[in-house]
Amino acid sequence: MPFAYQYGTVRALKTKYMPITTGAQKALRASERKKVFNIRRKSTMKDITKAVDKAVLAGDTKKAEELLPTAYKAIDKAVKRGVIKENTAARKKSRMTARIVKAKA
Repeated sequence: MPFAYQYGTVRALKTKYMPITTGAQKALRASERKKVFNIRRKSTMKDITKAVDKAVLAGDTKKAEELLPTAYKAIDKAVKRGVIKENTAARKKSRMTARIVKAKA
């Protein structure tokens, strides 16, 4: 994003420009609405993956296996909405499963 800098100061102050055209204003409103949903989806994904990790660290592999489908679902929804990329999702799922398998052994 472009920034405006105040001249004559040692430290430049950053201020974001506001959209000028009506189309740009509408796009900004839409992106702010979508941002709320994206943050919510990402936080639910992180919460469930943390729950799986806590179960693995506690040695409760049975609980971790029960939470695994929920974690997969949250990750897949994040991919579907474009919050994370497909390869990132595959990596997260693979590592999560590997941690559970390693904890079992």
